[in-house]
Amino acid sequence: MALVAALSQEKFWFDKSKYDDAEAAYYQKSAQPLQLPTPTSAPIDTSALKFFEKKMVEFHNVISNFESRFNAIESRLIGLENTLKQTPSECKLSSNVKPVSIPSKVESKKDADDDVDLFGSDSEEENEEAVKIREERLAAYNAKKSKKPQLIAKSNIILDIKPWDDETDMKKMEEEVRKIETDGLIWGAAKLVPLAYGIHKLQISCVVEDDKVSVDWLQEEIEKLEDYVQSIDIAAFNKV
Repeated sequence: MALVAALSQEKFWFDKSKYDDAEAAYYQKSAQPLQLPTPTSAPIDTSALKFFEKKMVEFHNVISNFESRFNAIESRLIGLENTLKQTPSECKLSSNVKPVSIPSKVESKKDADDDVDLFGSDSEEENEEAVKIREERLAAYNAKKSKKPQLIAKSNIILDIKPWDDETDMKKMEEEVRKIETDGLIWGAAKLVPLAYGIHKLQISCVVEDDKVSVDWLQEEIEKLEDYVQSIDIAAFNKV
């Protein structure tokens, strides 16, 4: 027991080797260079690269096209300049050329008049006969044209004439309407068309010459039949 008590009072460092190892490891690690984490490489988008390559090729083609057009225009301008430079000399050459005299028709006619038939001819009589025949033909054509009947503009109209009530005598209404007569007006077929509540309207057709009969005039004449007619409408209007 005395030995144990004596050893407990002694101050020995039994774990010093562990601390030495830990300290050595710390300094070794701190002496090494700092290693950064390697970034993860992202996959390359090949489709985008192909798209940009295609656009670059198209752009190059457009530039080449513009260059070729510019060269063509430049060569054309050079050619025009050369022709303009040569124009004054050509004008000088053309100014020395004398105009060629062309005999006019008046001179030829004068020469023809100089050839007088001393023995006489029937040319004047033949000309008079030709003129007379031509005039006769023109007169006959104009007479034939005047006798040809001219086209007359006509219109086919269908009128809807409505009565006041169901007690209106529709037969008498039709008779009164047909009494309206004038040059260029021809009445056609008529029929009764039911409306409602036993009321019928008179639907009647007529043909009018546009130059002689006015539609407004015809409506006004029918509206004057106040005892029978309440209103009038144009159901159809066609050119004949």
